[in-house]
Amino acid sequence: MSSLAEVKNLDVVLDVKVQVTVQLGSCHLPMREIVNLTPGSVIQLRQQAKDPVGLYVNGKLIAYGEVVVVEDSFGVKITELIEDAGDSSASDL
Repeated sequence: MSSLAEVKNLDVVLDVKVQVTVQLGSCHLPMREIVNLTPGSVIQLRQQAKDPVGLYVNGKLIAYGEVVVVEDSFGVKITELIEDAGDSSASDL
């Protein structure tokens, strides 16, 4: 059971802001194609439309989810939490 001091210490960090990133997909392109990108160019990603997106917190993969629309904004519906998020990082992208 947690002591009162541990609970107070946790309260201090619960309001700390972290960077949350959702990765829709990725691909590898030759630099020749990158420099030729123009408005209207389409980049095909390796992921399929039905594949889940990755949810990263400060570069650590913590969950997978589905893209949803909330009013006029995008959101993510969590479908799976990563059991050991401490072992995954943005370098796994």
